[in-house]
Amino acid sequence: MRRRFVAWFGASCVVNAMLVSVASAAGPFGTIQVGGWTGGAYTNDTTGAFSHCAAGMTYANGVNLIVGQSSGDSWILGFASPAFKFDKKAAFPIDVTFDGQSQARLFATAASDVMVTAILPPNVARDFRRSSLMVAVAGANGRPLQFNLTSTGPLMPVLANCVAKVRSLGVEHVGDFSIKSAAAAPTDTPAPAKPARTGSYSGTGFVISANNHIVTNYHVVKGCTGDILGNLSGDAPVKLRLVSGDEGNDLALLQASEASFKAVATIRDKTVRPGDAVVAIGYPFHGLLTSDFTVTTGIVSSLAGFLNNTRYLQISAAVQPGNSGGPLLDNAGLVVGVVSSKLNALTFARATGNIPENINFAIKTGALRDFLDNSAVPYQTADTRSELKTAEITRDARAYTLYLSCTGGEQADTAKKQATAKK
Repeated sequence: MRRRFVAWFGASCVVNAMLVSVASAAGPFGTIQVGGWTGGAYTNDTTGAFSHCAAGMTYANGVNLIVGQSSGDSWILGFASPAFKFDKKAAFPIDVTFDGQSQARLFATAASDVMVTAILPPNVARDFRRSSLMVAVAGANGRPLQFNLTSTGPLMPVLANCVAKVRSLGVEHVGDFSIKSAAAAPTDTPAPAKPARTGSYSGTGFVISANNHIVTNYHVVKGCTGDILGNLSGDAPVKLRLVSGDEGNDLALLQASEASFKAVATIRDKTVRPGDAVVAIGYPFHGLLTSDFTVTTGIVSSLAGFLNNTRYLQISAAVQPGNSGGPLLDNAGLVVGVVSSKLNALTFARATGNIPENINFAIKTGALRDFLDNSAVPYQTADTRSELKTAEITRDARAYTLYLSCTGGEQADTAKKQATAKK
């Protein structure tokens, strides 16, 4: 009998009880802690033999995602929640999509009434490790569930190392495989380019659909207690409502109920490459420097962000507080990212003794397109266009790039500071 995943909120999962493979397992032995993932080595309850190393993490959708490698080097993916009601040993397909591009069908088996596991073929395991977002759908009628895979890149080598060590020395010598940051080291996600604060919060957004939808960063609007206002350069502000938000991917969707914007940004279909020219447009230090938007140019420095975070592009185009949520455009004026953050130079200097230069980040369009698809928002894409001069790109972007602002009380201010500290 097929069962669909059911979102579960509130109660906490008992991770150790869920870190099992198809066979019953005892553990964990040793310690694995990478980002939010925790686990260790496990043995077969019946034979006492080493079976696998695994780690799990509970997501906001209530599902505990489990990643493991068996003693035979097979990769295991598990989904667990007390809300699940599976017939034990039932089998059914799970369709997974990585970064809105590569897709695969897994064949899962219910290890218990609250957990299913599937073997990852080598090519799917590679996509899983390299991707920043996975969407999973169980059965024909299951609803999509999103999983941020930011830290799976460093996790999977740790699991493989755990398996190799246990096979060599036994579970009693498994030890600690945790990845710990230095005391003053930057965290795994760079600090957002914080909005300017002059009695309000501010940032940048851009029109993404003919239905007056606007994309920005989640941290730009998180904590707003008053009206969210948006205005094109030189135009009167219009009221916007928050339609949906994805804090994990730092994306938010706004909509104007009455405005009719004349231009809409177009997303580039073709994958961006290191060295490609980019243009960042936004409203940094609005009112302190200028009330108009600013334009900076640079290149794509890398296809991964801090600590090899594949959700981000690293760019050399300068961004400042207030650029958050603005469009990152290629030399044809197509969107190739959403400006989101800059490396905290002071923190990095304390940790390394070196002052970084021109290290800034933008969210890739794969995560943006998944977010828009899940929000049922239509958007325009294009493969190629004729190369434009920067002045022409700026002219076109003026018609769809907005200055965003809102008011926030003391409680909202505290929430923003906490969010910034976590990043």
